[in-house]
Amino acid sequence: MRTPSRSRSHRSRLLTAALATVALLATAGVSACGGPADAGDDTGPLRIGYQRFGGLSLVKARGAAPGVEWSLFESGPALTEALKAGSIDLGQVGEAPPVFAAAGKIPFTIIGTSAPIPQGEAVLVKADSGYRSFADLKGGTVALNKGSNVHWLLVRLLEANHMTLKDIQVKYLKPAEGRPAFDSGQVDAWVIWDPYFALAEQPGVRVLADATGLASNREYVLAAPDAVAERPDDIRSFLQRYREVTDWGIAHPEERASTLAPELKIPEDVTSRALARSARPLAPVTPAIGDELQAITDSFIALDLIPGPVDIRSRVDGRFSEVFQ
Repeated sequence: MRTPSRSRSHRSRLLTAALATVALLATAGVSACGGPADAGDDTGPLRIGYQRFGGLSLVKARGAAPGVEWSLFESGPALTEALKAGSIDLGQVGEAPPVFAAAGKIPFTIIGTSAPIPQGEAVLVKADSGYRSFADLKGGTVALNKGSNVHWLLVRLLEANHMTLKDIQVKYLKPAEGRPAFDSGQVDAWVIWDPYFALAEQPGVRVLADATGLASNREYVLAAPDAVAERPDDIRSFLQRYREVTDWGIAHPEERASTLAPELKIPEDVTSRALARSARPLAPVTPAIGDELQAITDSFIALDLIPGPVDIRSRVDGRFSEVFQ
């Protein structure tokens, strides 16, 4: 029979050995997971917000950025709300959403843009309506998505035709609402962007005006400040793929259309028509881009469409511009 002292000594040795084993396993586990030195590897996937048809859709369709997490949005304002909620790190919008988002105090920086795309948005009317110019719409009803790129086009069209918002009745409708309202004659005109624009170009529909000479209709790449500060290498790597895929698509229009059509769930001929006028190279943000956005912002403030003041120039961040050179 063992004495109590020997039994306690034996249990002590067993406990020491067990603790040593646990410590060894814990060390191995930390090493396998990367450990504190590699804590940056445990940040999860880069979360990308995209809209149907834009350049990011092509990146997704080609599987060119494995490992990222994709979220689809119907419009730019919806995407900026996701930035506000902290549910995406990066996203692509038109030229008005950053303005409305900045006015709403949503945190973001503008890290990229594109060449102008003025033919990618337009005012549509029925061919038999009798409208021959935008000025003819005085007293009529115009539908558009509030805070999207087409909102700026509307402002510019009103200015160009010496009209004000009081001269028309504006109905703020999302694309999914605007199309049936336009088709059924509930509105006189619909201001819309591609690919919804191309989809609506049916017999009996006429383009009254596009943004040529009025608005640049650029794309803008927005990023969450935390992501820019904490994951600059991940963002730079993604932007490089984005730029490469965009350049490939411009150089290979037929393959681009055949790749995107299934992703967009629209006919290939419609995809080709939209891409022919709307796919443009990416470009770096510059002080001139900041000035362009500030002019848009100041116009929206003057029309009481957003509260001021808003300094959107300070949102422009050129640290990734070399990717787009």
